[in-house]
Order: sequence, then structure tokens, then C-alpha cells
Amino acid sequence: MGTAADSGPAPGGPGPDGDLDWLVVRGRGRSASRVLDVAARSLDTARAFSAFTPRVVVATTAASMQGAASPATAASAHALHLIAADALELPFRDGAFGVVTCRSTAHCFRELLPALRQIARVLRPGGALLLAERLAHDDTDATAFMGEIERRRDPTHVRAFRPLEWTAFLRAAGLTVIDDVVLVRTRGWDDWVRSAGLDAGARRELDRYVLAAPAPHREAFHFALDGDRIVSFTEETLALRADKD
Repeated sequence: MGTAADSGPAPGGPGPDGDLDWLVVRGRGRSASRVLDVAARSLDTARAFSAFTPRVVVATTAASMQGAASPATAASAHALHLIAADALELPFRDGAFGVVTCRSTAHCFRELLPALRQIARVLRPGGALLLAERLAHDDTDATAFMGEIERRRDPTHVRAFRPLEWTAFLRAAGLTVIDDVVLVRTRGWDDWVRSAGLDAGARRELDRYVLAAPAPHREAFHFALDGDRIVSFTEETLALRADKD
């Protein structure tokens, strides 16, 4: 799998929306008339794909959609098609979509393989899943450490997977990886934690957990410290295209 260094925003690169840029480039090349965005927590992906797709359907739940009541989102939603649906029970006919997107939400699936099989079912033959998802570390203890951080920040987090695990799950669902890249991004700790809306007490406990962890666990994700203040960490995101057999 390829790796993009953290050298600034570029199509397919590791900037703030580098994974979305990568997916959009591949989506344009598919020229699908219908796209489904699965388990969406925002309309960012759907908006981007609606620029070149006649019909974009957003499958989400009211609890997971961020900013649903904002004027900007309401205006965008008018041009899209929002449907309340669980990724494990997609209410669409077989082969209904040429492309399915799933961006930064698969780590919240209660069961990954059944969700991927649902995605494969609603893809037409030759259709493509375009997915971006954070990766687990090869070291299991480091992965457990980061998983606990994720769950404290977002209780819906279930688990992250390694690239080889993704390939195996996709293959079992009838999807073949055609193109992929690992995007490396440095995240500012304050902004990342603040975006989850943690209260002050939960934030202090999360900081304590990170600072008290064994140094190798922090080093696995390149946590940068300034004394007792957490500055940043590094996140790896797998972006891929997997086609239905």
C-alpha cells in the first residue's frame, strides 16, 4: 500500500480533507449515476459527490448526523436524499448503486463483515466501494491504547483494523481492492478532542490516561508533549477503492 507523507494539502494527500480528495478523484472516474453514502455523520462527502453525480443518497441516523439543523446543512440537504438507515440493514434493492462511499465511520460498525456484505449487495456488478478509515497499529497493545482513547472521546467507536484485515474482510464480502493508499496526518490534540464535545472533567481524565500510558504506546502514534500538555498525535488513514466481483 502506498503512503502519502504529511507535506500539505493536495489531491489524494494528507491535508485536512486529503482522504475526501482521494475518494472524489476515484468517484469522478466511475461516472456513476447513483451514489450511496453509508453511515454518514456529516454531509461533506455527499456534497462533494453531488457536484458530479445526478443522485446522491445519504444513509444515516438522526443521532449520528452532525449539524443537521444548521442553515448550511439544510440548504445542502435539499439537493440530496437523506434516509434513516442502519448500515447493517440497508433498505435498497440489490445493485441499486454504482458507487458506495463510507468515510471515517466504519470503525463504529457493530459488525464489520455484515455491513460490508450489505454494501456489496446494493452495489451493481462492477460497482465500487470508496472507503476511508483510520488504521489500527500493528502492535496490539498500542492499538488497545488508541482504541481506549477513541472510545473515551466517542463512545460509538468499536475498533480499527489493520490493512491486511481490511483486505480479508472486503474479499469475504465479494469486494476486491483495486487501488489504495495510506494517508499520514498530524492532528492537533486540542482541536481533535474539542470537536467531540467532551466536558472539562472527561477531557482531564482523557489527558491523564494518555500521559500515564507507557511511552512506547504514545510513541506508536507519535504523540508530541510539551511538559504535561498533549500537543498532537499522528493518525494513519486507509483510503481505498474496492470493486464488486
